[in-house]
Amino acid sequence: MRALLVYPEYPDTFWSFKHALRFISKKAAYPPLGLLTVAAMLPKEWEKKLVDMNVSTLRDEDLRWADLVFISAMSIQEESVRRIIARCEREGVKTVAGGPLFTIGYERFDDIDYLILGEAEITLPPFLEDLENGNARHIYDTAQRADMERTPAPLWEILDMRKYASMSVQYSRGCPFNCEFCSVTALFGRKVRTKDKGQILAELQSLYSLGWRGGVFFVDDNFIGDKGILKREILPAIAEWMEEREYPFSFTTQVSINLSDDEELMRLMARAGFDTVFVGIETPNEESLAECGKLQNTNRDLIACIRKIQKFGLQVQAGFIVGFDSDTPSIFERLVRFIQDSGIVTAMVGLLNAPRGTRLYQRLAEEGRLLKEITGDNTDFSINFIPKMDYEELIGGYKRILNTIYSPECYYERVMTFLKGYNPSSHRRGFRLRYSRLKAFLKSVLRLGVVGKERIQYWKLIFWCLFQRPRLFPLAVTFAIYGFHFRKIFGGYREG
Repeated sequence: MRALLVYPEYPDTFWSFKHALRFISKKAAYPPLGLLTVAAMLPKEWEKKLVDMNVSTLRDEDLRWADLVFISAMSIQEESVRRIIARCEREGVKTVAGGPLFTIGYERFDDIDYLILGEAEITLPPFLEDLENGNARHIYDTAQRADMERTPAPLWEILDMRKYASMSVQYSRGCPFNCEFCSVTALFGRKVRTKDKGQILAELQSLYSLGWRGGVFFVDDNFIGDKGILKREILPAIAEWMEEREYPFSFTTQVSINLSDDEELMRLMARAGFDTVFVGIETPNEESLAECGKLQNTNRDLIACIRKIQKFGLQVQAGFIVGFDSDTPSIFERLVRFIQDSGIVTAMVGLLNAPRGTRLYQRLAEEGRLLKEITGDNTDFSINFIPKMDYEELIGGYKRILNTIYSPECYYERVMTFLKGYNPSSHRRGFRLRYSRLKAFLKSVLRLGVVGKERIQYWKLIFWCLFQRPRLFPLAVTFAIYGFHFRKIFGGYREG
């Protein structure tokens, strides 16, 4: 069999980093980890080819070559998915689909030949067996959760790593929390399941042996869902591995705010090579946090928690949401003040939406307030339900937040706030000059320092960092480039 694994296109969004990637001559931020893992589950004797449409073109010849086309996608990729399905139908090639988009909304994809829902470790083997016997069914689904100690390492050999800014690994699935708007528990449950340290070290070694040096994203929805095993086994093992190889990688991941309560865990993460964490802050409004069940964020000084995490060498990126039933018009100014005071440079503010499978979706359906399916892009000014706040007031307030926090003045002020309070890990070696970094800096000088509308703020940051915090100079340049991308996304920036 010839298996063509196709990853659909992402639209230009906050997390695509499309405009920033041009500075380092990369095509995409991250590889399609799910498809690479599925590729490792397919029979060894099959021929396998990967087409990530975010870095290369899907040609008709590719489709004609294939016996089966495997597609994995999230909701934000649905438009591209529809185009791929239509092309496969024209070429007469059968399709196999899985991933969040299909698992949660499979009934909308009757034109897919085989739907492999849930976790592929469980549903893919029976499909492959039935396929070999000539009696494959349309849908394979299960309520079971996979044992991740049986999950194979991704098949990195079919990926062109040179086109990506970072690599990815997965350590765990599931989250102990149950926020009303979040689909993670619907997909993976609340019991945290993990790989063992041998698997993680083997995956890191595979990347290392293939020549990768740079960022690695642990894609877990909540990396610290099981703190005990992290502190006892996983982080000490990663730290030792990293130290022996002089820290070839830098790690990022997603965590909950209660990381700030555990100083031992923060020290271990920094020692292991983690330097960035994404945290779902959502809102400074306690009533809204209680409304959505985000109780881990309540009854605490959120800004103090953020600063504490950053003092342990972990940059905090964060997600924020407006549009809760408990929000009043004062939330817009409150959120701007919170973001500016916190020094969170990468602050993704989105409108509340209700994905299928969430408690929020069920509640709004019962209240008769649902309007449509989500787009998957929570920064595209769409909302799929009737909000309690006046719609025009909500959209207008949301736009004011974005126009404010990503204006050059506010954005660079926030960068300075962060850099002044950031304490990078002492375990990492000093700055290593790489050609890609030098090229990115020179491009930033031209695009931002010469023709950009933020050139005054840009040069103020560059000279301050060179003289006051030279070790953080690469990070300062990175932030300047991120700001360019964010302003392009939100339409508040035009080159001079």
